[in-house]
Amino acid sequence: MTPKGKGREARKEARQRIRRRVEEKMRVLTLPNFITMTRMAMVPFFVLAVSEKDFRLAIWIFVIAGLTDALDGYIARRMDMRSRIGAYLDPIADKMLITVAYIMLTIPQGQAVVIPLWLTILALFRDFVIMFMAGVLYMVEGLRSFPPSALGKATTFAQVLTIAVVLLANVTPLPWWVTTACFYASFLLIIASAFNYIYRVSRFVEEERQRREGEAEEEVEDQD
Repeated sequence: MTPKGKGREARKEARQRIRRRVEEKMRVLTLPNFITMTRMAMVPFFVLAVSEKDFRLAIWIFVIAGLTDALDGYIARRMDMRSRIGAYLDPIADKMLITVAYIMLTIPQGQAVVIPLWLTILALFRDFVIMFMAGVLYMVEGLRSFPPSALGKATTFAQVLTIAVVLLANVTPLPWWVTTACFYASFLLIIASAFNYIYRVSRFVEEERQRREGEAEEEVEDQD
């Protein structure tokens, strides 16, 4: 084969490798994604269980959903089934369950313990601010991913713990200070993580501005 023919074959193989990688990243019907979508499908059943005041069933649904959250991530890493769609679906499924649980457990339906309205409003407003800023960053800077901070992860854990404690408190009596501690821990972490997110976004935008200015100055120097 001539060098020219070899070059064409090499380019063809390179294109095929790139296409396979893209297809692997975009694939939807993987086992981890199926588990994630199953977790999303549990949300209506959780709503029905809380609406019917069947908090034991709601606890089981919430626990199983939590197990699927750990399972899909483990399988994706262990079996190399990570995909770009899965990276979007997983946090969406988590946020969907947490948001719906907060709203359902805030609405008074005769249950013994509810999540305070002020805490739910604060949590929803924080999520709205984060989604709004993420949308702006995507449109303006082209940023597709923004890794969660330690404060963000701690906030999610506190919210999950609050939901679990409120569900349990509606099944068996708990000391008043347990639920109160969960409420105020969530409150403090929601505030702290929101300001931390704003700070990180501001720093990122400033670093990008300085980078662009540096590149512009280098171009001017090269032209001179």
